[in-house]
Amino acid sequence: MDTFLAIASRREVREYSDQPIPDDVVHRILDAGRLAGSSRNTQQWCFVIVHDREGLSKFVYAPQNVLGSQLAVAITGSAFPFDKARAAQNMMLAAWNEGVGSCPNGVSDAEAAERIVGGPVGIVLTFGYPARPVDPSSRTAEDWSARAKRKPYGEVVREA
Repeated sequence: MDTFLAIASRREVREYSDQPIPDDVVHRILDAGRLAGSSRNTQQWCFVIVHDREGLSKFVYAPQNVLGSQLAVAITGSAFPFDKARAAQNMMLAAWNEGVGSCPNGVSDAEAAERIVGGPVGIVLTFGYPARPVDPSSRTAEDWSARAKRKPYGEVVREA
């Protein structure tokens, strides 16, 4: 998939099908996070596959995202929040390239989430095939961009 098409067509997916994600796809998603840049290349993060999704769901703002997912990944470690976000975006885009949807989830109870995951949780990512499949190639990147519920280009880009 064209990178800009992936960026323009990707939306948060909050309802997942029951279709399992193959191990090789899970590996590619996590490897995309590993390949993200980080401050001074310190890579101070860990990507934890959380099997106790029911337990984790109690400590995020949108429990159904975790409960309905096929894969939940907590990003832990002492990396700067920006670096964790770079890794998260890499994983979500790599997933979308494979037809897998995703959604970032904020943590509502950091201490409880840490007990489940084994370290401080910066963010929880959920993954799964969308319950309502989307074909990114059904529109051009420009069409996806025009349909996005985002501020217009001219409102967020300026020169100084």
